[in-house]
Amino acid sequence: MRVILLCLLAYLLGSIPTSLWLARRRGIDLRQWGSGNLGATNLYRATGPGLAAFCMVFDISKGLIPTLFFPELDGVSLPQLALLYGAAAVIGHIFSLFARFRGGKGVATGAGVYVALAPAAVGLAFAVWLVVVSATRIVSVASLSAATLLPAGVWLSGHRFDFVFWSSLPLASLVWWTHRSNVRRLLAGREPRVARGSGRPADPGARPHESSSEA
Repeated sequence: MRVILLCLLAYLLGSIPTSLWLARRRGIDLRQWGSGNLGATNLYRATGPGLAAFCMVFDISKGLIPTLFFPELDGVSLPQLALLYGAAAVIGHIFSLFARFRGGKGVATGAGVYVALAPAAVGLAFAVWLVVVSATRIVSVASLSAATLLPAGVWLSGHRFDFVFWSSLPLASLVWWTHRSNVRRLLAGREPRVARGSGRPADPGARPHESSSEA
């Protein structure tokens, strides 16, 4: 029962729509701005780097805290439960209870899970993300590149054929799934580059998540 309650708590923590609430402090409904997605990238477009950086750190913490600390509270000596709590937080981030089950794309919160499980691998993935986003100015390309290389980083950091390595494979697949609309636009040459202040009110008829990459 305690494990179930902690999973629910992790989901609720992950569900906190950080970008939505931060944007409201500036009088902006992020769902009607730019891409319409609730992630740090869209928040950057709407408000600039300050709130976006805070959002990124908070979203990482949503994955880090349950993965790192909840196993100390469940009374069960099973390391794999750390991953279960982290996964619940990622699901909450993508399908936020507080934002009608809309959210970000799971990159930052998923990174927080692996900061707890394999920090060296996240450091390598983040370095790749920085290089790619600096070179292309396209966040989706950077996020997909980092997610794709994460399992290799986990392997190189010493987690070989354990649950940390095997779980990194579906996480990378999840990032590709949440970025499926971005992939379509990349193939069509229509994926926009990130730029401060480039947000604009979203098309009211647009479907959720049909937009550029969000964290």
